Amino acid sequence: MEPESGTSTSRNPSPLSWVNLSRNLILAYQSFGVVYGDLSTSPLYVFTSAFRGKLLDHHDEETIFGTFSLIFWTLTLIPLLKYVFILLSADDNGEGGTFALYSLLCRHAKFNLLPNQQAADEELSSYKYGPSSQAAASSPLKRFLEKHKRLRTALLLVVLFGACMVVGDGVLTPAISVLASVSGLKVTEKKLTDGELVLLACVILVGLFALQHCGTHKVAFMFAPIVIIWLVSIFSVGLYNTIHWNPQIVRAISPYYIIKFFSKTGKEGWVSLGGILLCITGTEAMYADLGHFTASSIRLAFAFVIYPCLVVQYMGQAAFLSKNLNSIENSFYDSIPEPVFWPVFVIATLAAIVGSQAVITATFSIIKQCHALGCFPRVKVVHTSKHIYGQIYIPEINWILMILTLAITIGFQDTTIIGNAYGLACMTVMFVTTFLMTLVAIFVWQKSVFIAIAFLLFFWMIEGVYLSAAFIKVPQGGWVPLVLSFIFMAIMYVWHYGTRRKYSYDLHNKVSLKWLLGLGPSLGIVRVPGIGLIYTELATGIPAIFSHFVTNLPAFHRVLVFVCVKSVPVPYVSPEERFLIGRVCPRPYRMYRCIVRYGYKDIQRDDGDFENHLIQSIAEFIQMEAMEPQFSSSEASSSLDGRMAVISSRNLEYASSLIVSEHEDIGVDISIPSSRSLTLRSLQSVYDDESPQVRRRRVRFQLPENPGMNPDVKEELLDLIQAKDAGVAYIMGHSYVKARKSSSFLKKLVIDIGYSFLRKNCRGPAVALNIPHISLIEVGMIYYV
Repeated sequence: MEPESGTSTSRNPSPLSWVNLSRNLILAYQSFGVVYGDLSTSPLYVFTSAFRGKLLDHHDEETIFGTFSLIFWTLTLIPLLKYVFILLSADDNGEGGTFALYSLLCRHAKFNLLPNQQAADEELSSYKYGPSSQAAASSPLKRFLEKHKRLRTALLLVVLFGACMVVGDGVLTPAISVLASVSGLKVTEKKLTDGELVLLACVILVGLFALQHCGTHKVAFMFAPIVIIWLVSIFSVGLYNTIHWNPQIVRAISPYYIIKFFSKTGKEGWVSLGGILLCITGTEAMYADLGHFTASSIRLAFAFVIYPCLVVQYMGQAAFLSKNLNSIENSFYDSIPEPVFWPVFVIATLAAIVGSQAVITATFSIIKQCHALGCFPRVKVVHTSKHIYGQIYIPEINWILMILTLAITIGFQDTTIIGNAYGLACMTVMFVTTFLMTLVAIFVWQKSVFIAIAFLLFFWMIEGVYLSAAFIKVPQGGWVPLVLSFIFMAIMYVWHYGTRRKYSYDLHNKVSLKWLLGLGPSLGIVRVPGIGLIYTELATGIPAIFSHFVTNLPAFHRVLVFVCVKSVPVPYVSPEERFLIGRVCPRPYRMYRCIVRYGYKDIQRDDGDFENHLIQSIAEFIQMEAMEPQFSSSEASSSLDGRMAVISSRNLEYASSLIVSEHEDIGVDISIPSSRSLTLRSLQSVYDDESPQVRRRRVRFQLPENPGMNPDVKEELLDLIQAKDAGVAYIMGHSYVKARKSSSFLKKLVIDIGYSFLRKNCRGPAVALNIPHISLIEVGMIYYV
């Protein structure tokens, strides 16, 4: 089920070229440290987890052969067939993961629930990735799903549920990996007690989370060699055990042994699948971390290194257990030959830390993407690497993960119980991914519904059997990811619902453009020098907050810009396409609109240059409008906002609209007329001196000598430059959202308690948008939703 041309990873134009091959080999090497740490440490606990419970009653060579056969075919069908051969082809501009699939669906069918989306967003170069959505006729299934909003909401909830389970992985992976790696100290001569092992595991976990703020790039060069040494170790030990203990284990590759296993063990064999599925935990990372690598590099690494090493290790462990039936409790460490025990123990602990690191980083990424979808409160996002885009750190989430991981480690103290929870979380994510992949095959790849349903049924049948076995273990620890998912889902849904209600209120209470035009260019108040940036979530129309200003303030800025910062369903928006500029009223009003667009994986950096980019973009728009007739016609339109235009930050054609010169900021220039008092401007100077890390670049704009320039255009550009020199003020609504008195008890609970609590305890919008505090004006406003 391969995609049609245009959907496979566009980074590999000539797969057979030597340069491309060498690049993919380097990326494959790097992927060991980031992608495969978790998957490669599974041999530490799979056999131990599988043989817990009543399966020990069937504790013989035949059962162990059957268990290995199950592990072999599970590794072959899910990671190799489903992920490597099929899923890695379903990338979104090179990005993978649950949100990439959802983003593809939102663009090729109208499943999107993000507010303030516009037709102009569909012109983004990354929006058109994949086969043309117009190529296929609209299918009845597509029309049915687009028509029913509840089905689209259900689809979003499925995606969020998958995301919550990934967060659950972020809690459980460090706990099980570190606890399993230190459990090797049980089989040494000193034999540490369970309490001492848990204490050691907790010390390692605290260290792991405490180092997150450094970013993975600081230690990334160590990660790949650690995992490669680990893989070589387990391959060598596996090969030795196979030859030394029981070479007959090779025959267990035949699926015949699976039939014998179930006919002999019955229900106990089915329950043991909850432990066997741990051999594929970490598989989702191959797809989720696709953005850092290429599909070819991940395929190379898995097919030629990871898969053979894991198969040989499981085979060797099974060969050892078939002749040492009493070693189930610590099967991995017991199977290591004594001379190499300590080196393998050290490298196992390091590999467990690397595996945990990858999942923690993936959790940060998922939370960031949920926020971009409007489904998670604003949190602090720190970009930790100048070289690797997308490596982020979220302090609040990091410490929450640490507390939860320590609670689970101390509370359960047993890898089998944590394994029950871990297996359920991983298999649920895979189940959700299979469902979304089926929809992508139908709506994006435009494959036959029958082929897509065949794919769905085949993999759901396999995953469903494992999932049912994992659900049996809900009372023995499986409840943990369900409870964590419920808590995170509640937070996401409350935030999403509150945000949508607030946006809906803004949409239905827009200021009438006729009323604004009736006030005249002065808006019935004094227009003072300066620029006012009014932040709003509306992409069209004038927000209700603006009427508060006009009716309550005696003066307002000469130039007004309505700024809307919004997310679009693509991973990245290139800087050339980020700004969308338009005019709100006729030219004399000096009112503009700027829409700033970000993808779900974009990071809003504070480079201190936003004001300067904005001024240049507006200047270019004014020039473009005068030169291109289709824009100038918008001035005559009094009923609508003007036409919007994408203003490229590297557009050479209009680059000469303003002359830019940097200058040293020496004291306060009294000669420039400003809407601010001299005292406030002095404070600004002191604030900049004390905050060098957020200091804005001082730029002076000048108009180039151009005798042929339209006088109206020249006057407007001069107004813009003078307003910039006078100062920029950022205006935001400080909103209080409350449920109407007639609302139901549940709605009052969600809005007045849940949403209100989240708004008070998350980062403020001004901080999230990197707005300088000294230039901020906030206006209180109550929303009754």
